[in-house]
Amino acid sequence: MKQYLDLLKLIKETGTKKEDRTGTGTISIFGHQMRFDLQEGFPLMTTKKVNLDSIIHELLWFIKGDTNIRYLVKNGVNIWNDWPFQSWLNQTGQSEKYTMHSKEWKNMMKTFIDNVIEDEEFASQYGDLGPVYGKQWRDFEGVDQLDNVIQDIKKSPDSRRLIVSAWNPKDIPVMIKSGLPPCHTLFQFYVSKGKLSCQLYQRSADVFLGVPYNIASYALLTLMIAKVTELEPGEFVHSFGDTHIYLNHLEQVNEQLSRDPHSLPKLEIIKKRSSIFEFDISDFELTEYNPHPFISAPIAV
Repeated sequence: MKQYLDLLKLIKETGTKKEDRTGTGTISIFGHQMRFDLQEGFPLMTTKKVNLDSIIHELLWFIKGDTNIRYLVKNGVNIWNDWPFQSWLNQTGQSEKYTMHSKEWKNMMKTFIDNVIEDEEFASQYGDLGPVYGKQWRDFEGVDQLDNVIQDIKKSPDSRRLIVSAWNPKDIPVMIKSGLPPCHTLFQFYVSKGKLSCQLYQRSADVFLGVPYNIASYALLTLMIAKVTELEPGEFVHSFGDTHIYLNHLEQVNEQLSRDPHSLPKLEIIKKRSSIFEFDISDFELTEYNPHPFISAPIAV
């Protein structure tokens, strides 16, 4: 993962300080690309521990077309909680009572999540993120893009139209109300010499917190689709627009840059599935993962 560390250094050394939607501030560059050969190992960060179970559950959630955090939080995945929680505070007139990331804010977050888990009606009203990734992948104006692209890979592997888009301009205003418009906006597949590759275009990239998850998630998606289309995994190509480090992550970035990367782990799909929609978290086995300790950092909402 040296190229990821090189990206952190590049942003620190050449980036421009910019204001942003969250009010946190960033150091940013525009336009960058990384390439990962999936034959060389699974690109899961080793300079800090990353929870693969969270990544798998999130990806299965996308694949199902789900947009409510209830499935995630019931499986211990909390990476989407901040947006619907803050939206709930806003909708119920409580936002001024709680300073973001304060002890009181975190305690109220726990109450919110408990309600999402225990109360289906509450979850339906306040736990939904709007028509985000899963909705667009599986029902983009009535089109199941994910199923279609898999069928196209099987029937027309040389096609230049093997594309799934999460960016639906009509739904952007709705997404903004309870979450945020898709950061990973479009991905395209490419078949060559019996191998399946995937390129993701990401309009906005939180390089310290989000990008390690994005790399692993789309690498995993590529492995899954390669499995059901009887291809070998090729490359995951990650292309960025606004590529940034939040100013309140600089200390954590310096800690990560002080660490030497270890060898990449291996990820095996241990059960054969005929459809990507049949996969379960028990179908994946990670071995030889030897990361440095986890590094905590706040999410900018």
